[in-house]
Amino acid sequence: MRQAGRYLPEYRAIRARAESFLDLCFNATLATEVTLQPIRRFGFDAAILFSDILVVPHALGQRVSFEAGEGPQLEALSEPSALKKLHAEIDHEMLESVYETIERVKAGVPPTTALLGFCGAPWTVATYMIAGHGTADQAPARLFAYRHPDAFGILIDRLVEASASYLVKQFAAGVDAVQIFDTWAGVLPAGEFRKWCIEPTARIVAAVRHQVPGARIIGFPRGAGTELLRYVEAVPVDAIGLDWMTELGFASHEIQPRRTIQGNLDPLALRVGGEALDRGVDAILQAFAGGPFIFNLGHGILPDTPIAHVERLIARVRGHV
Repeated sequence: MRQAGRYLPEYRAIRARAESFLDLCFNATLATEVTLQPIRRFGFDAAILFSDILVVPHALGQRVSFEAGEGPQLEALSEPSALKKLHAEIDHEMLESVYETIERVKAGVPPTTALLGFCGAPWTVATYMIAGHGTADQAPARLFAYRHPDAFGILIDRLVEASASYLVKQFAAGVDAVQIFDTWAGVLPAGEFRKWCIEPTARIVAAVRHQVPGARIIGFPRGAGTELLRYVEAVPVDAIGLDWMTELGFASHEIQPRRTIQGNLDPLALRVGGEALDRGVDAILQAFAGGPFIFNLGHGILPDTPIAHVERLIARVRGHV
């Protein structure tokens, strides 16, 4: 969960060398270095490709930029007619540097260290494409989907095809597994969640495995709540990422018997450290000790997280403190 980032001084030094965040993502030399930094410092069991979910709309022809202090900025697709601006297929030439980064990282990590790739789920990526930026409740995309369901369905279909193709290319470049991030799944009511989150993600998994049999895939429908079990039943991923809001007992009794689970420490507990961190780590380890489990955060590590807290988390998970 965003293991490289602003909490690391070595990352900030690299970031200062790139003109923009997107330039950093598309510079294979720098992106490789950033991906490897947390592995060198902490010895994590897996390296996470340094990139961004919005490289997919970029490769579909939508203008994407990252403004300091404002986050991603896109040329908003506010009307159905705007979809005509998009390419029919993803332009893999625009993503060649990402695949090169994967190859370089794979050559640079120990054989025992896995390499994880990723993409954004169609719903989450579409929310940024429609609004042109992130919003608190992603109302622009929700309104678009209600007002123009056919056009929104076309956009989702385009993203399903593009995302599956992108993940296949990542596997070809050398990743061991991928994660599909549906960060904004939790803003949808149940019916819309099934239509725009569950069904498209299941199609991506099927399309990837058609070309990469046995591809290992993690699904992360953040905020799924009561729909999480339906997601597990309908989307044949190998593992389920849990957000920090998921109750541990429910996850261990209802989800873990069906899938490997990944998660789900509150990033704020990691930032605070001390007893709050220890309690959170211990509760997760106790709850999930009986089945297949990947210890992780319930969302991305926060920029102001002290490095010492990360070190303590790792030591405690590995039984050293």
